[in-house]
Amino acid sequence: MYKYGLIFVFLLLVGKSYSQTNKVEPEMMFRDTLHNFGKIWYQGEAIYEFTFKNTGKSPLVIEGVRSSCGCTVPEWGKAPVMPKGKGVIKVKYDTNKIGEFQKTVKIFSNAVNSPVTLLIMGVVRVTD
Repeated sequence: MYKYGLIFVFLLLVGKSYSQTNKVEPEMMFRDTLHNFGKIWYQGEAIYEFTFKNTGKSPLVIEGVRSSCGCTVPEWGKAPVMPKGKGVIKVKYDTNKIGEFQKTVKIFSNAVNSPVTLLIMGVVRVTD
């Protein structure tokens, strides 16, 4: 009886460790999560595309994206990103205010690493 109890405990522990190492949830992996525009011109264009890959084993669904202020506008695809598929979060900053800026964009999804925070920064200049 004791022998069967040990076998049961062993199989339970092996099964638990196997399930933890072979997750099927999606995972959102970005190439970079920070973009520094450097010096940009007043009322110029400030757009950057953050690319990511779903490294999980099930479809990744972006449930929402929130920016830290109205001057930062994110765009993203509404379709699920399949396993091994790629996606883009496009971030546009309104350059109508002179000076340094640092803004965040949070990505909420069904991924195991949700939310993911992206950061843009730079300096809006009128002249050099």
